[in-house]
Amino acid sequence: MIIFFVCLAILFLGYKFYSPFIEKQAGIDPTVQTPQARFEEGVDYVAVHPVKAYLIQFLNIAGVGPIFGPILGALYGPVALVWIIFGNVFGGAVHDYFSGVLSIKDDGKSLPEIADKYFNVYFKGVMLLFTAMLLFFVGVVFIMSPAGLLSNLEYFEGTPLASNTFWVLAILAYYFLATLLPIDKIITKLYPLFGLLMIVMTTSIAVALLVEAPHLPVWGDLFAYFEHGHHVLLEPNPDGLPVWPLLFMTITCGAISGFHSTQAPIMARCLTNEKYVRPVYYGAMMSEGVVACVWALAGIAAFPGGYVELKALLDQGGPGLVVNHVATGYLGVFGGIMAIIAVAVFPITSGDTAFRSLRLTLVDAFNISQSMGHRLMLAVPILFIAYLITFIDFSLIWRYFAFSNMLLSTSVLWLATKFLLDRGTFHWIVSIPACIGTSVTLSYILNASIGFGMPIEWTKPVGVLIGVVTLLFMVLVDRRYKSRDDSELGAS
Repeated sequence: MIIFFVCLAILFLGYKFYSPFIEKQAGIDPTVQTPQARFEEGVDYVAVHPVKAYLIQFLNIAGVGPIFGPILGALYGPVALVWIIFGNVFGGAVHDYFSGVLSIKDDGKSLPEIADKYFNVYFKGVMLLFTAMLLFFVGVVFIMSPAGLLSNLEYFEGTPLASNTFWVLAILAYYFLATLLPIDKIITKLYPLFGLLMIVMTTSIAVALLVEAPHLPVWGDLFAYFEHGHHVLLEPNPDGLPVWPLLFMTITCGAISGFHSTQAPIMARCLTNEKYVRPVYYGAMMSEGVVACVWALAGIAAFPGGYVELKALLDQGGPGLVVNHVATGYLGVFGGIMAIIAVAVFPITSGDTAFRSLRLTLVDAFNISQSMGHRLMLAVPILFIAYLITFIDFSLIWRYFAFSNMLLSTSVLWLATKFLLDRGTFHWIVSIPACIGTSVTLSYILNASIGFGMPIEWTKPVGVLIGVVTLLFMVLVDRRYKSRDDSELGAS
């Protein structure tokens, strides 16, 4: 039990003491006008109270990712909790914070446009490609996963309330409206309430687990990973799957997720002061870390049979069935149904903002006006393509989603590195996580069946080497350009 409370303490201490240091490097200025004040137009640039903005951002980023990912990651044991808390404090929360900073300091623009400013048009093109790809995958995952959960609800024993196809089409219809309508019509009115619902549901599950769970992790469970010379980052789990890099790819939301950067412009266009960036972005990611810890704890502690029982349930019905089992088992039938509905609502409220973010990204990239006609021209083909993708195998979509998610987060961290290098402030807070992200991403895609299929013994050192070389290249090239600029200035 104490491991769980230590994890929560680290998350809160990270916000209390580390996030102000991060903020100092970013050059926040509470006196400047925000994009909301400069470009108010009643569709996307709309003033939102910071508390509402925090709840909306929290709900936007916290779909099924911090629930399904940690449940799958629980197969690796308590080390999943270690990755969540340290990945969150030093990686994910920093990533989310600078996503908000970069957007609010550049007119609320999407990240591909910001990449063009700090790097070049080629890096912009790469970020645009992977941003669009990730948003499509996120949107599709957040159609299929809640539809699967809702199709398990029964109005009579053995009789589903509605078919999976019905729920897919109903969710798509909602996404169509939410993508088109001004942000203050649905999102700012309902999403703060849904955000509170997620907090209540997560707290209920956590309390129930801490009181009733049969196998709460103890320090000995964690230390067991180090016995006999085993290393927590390199040794395989009972299925023979190596923790590096697979655990890092399995648990992204809750630890670090590139999807969050795609959501940054939504609230960056609504904040009324730069000082709200830290509580809204860093705070929302810290809160998602708490959700991830709760569901990792559920996967580790809620099954008397341990790994074998959890694995059997996952093989039978995936993480959604685990949610059903935990919710009904610990909260009763009514509480379980409420929890399942809540878990279905959360990805829907992330899916619609995924498609909204895709619309904003395309609008920024191709300088398209925000008229209703143009919004329709973008929304209809986007959602039609998304519907077609729902017929592809879910597990395949999830693997591509995980890879593109980590790849985008790493790209954003390198973008933030360039931002801090240009400012002349302490860039290591983002460049070291970027180096690690590069190593993980390359190790995964070089080894994975969806990638190059190289032996894991080769991909680990190659990934680490390229990550370190990329970091050195960024720092040395920046110093070279600064020295050249100083020389030219002295000559003039």
